[in-house]
Amino acid sequence: MSDSAASTAKKRPEFRNIDFPSLVSYRWPLASLASGMHRVSGAIMFFLMPFIIWMFDNSISSEISFLKFKAAFNVGMLGLPGFIWKLVVLGLIWASLHHFIAGLRHLWMDTHHEHVSKDFGRQTAAVVLILTLSLTLVLGAKLFGLY
Repeated sequence: MSDSAASTAKKRPEFRNIDFPSLVSYRWPLASLASGMHRVSGAIMFFLMPFIIWMFDNSISSEISFLKFKAAFNVGMLGLPGFIWKLVVLGLIWASLHHFIAGLRHLWMDTHHEHVSKDFGRQTAAVVLILTLSLTLVLGAKLFGLY
């Protein structure tokens, strides 16, 4: 390209890394939001694995350990009220549901990559988020004794 043609060509925009002030106002596309939440839900489940193992062990070991397990959610334990422990379990419920449903979405997109488009990614991300939040609300209502 000649110098005159290069100088008259429209300058392409430059995209740089996002700095912290603009990170707060950055609008995430649904597909990246669902993908990021998939990673976060996996990390939550990984770091709370000792708590998950404790819950499983106390819920099936004996009748006495089950009563201790139940009391942790009604009365509390370790100086924290039962409400806090129920919120932790609600977070685990969300993490498990989201990780499972988003994982199915990722597996489907990996095996059917010829049918994947930007619009399809947005639609399936919306389905994942709606399913995850609605199932979490239903199971959370059961956890907190609303039905």
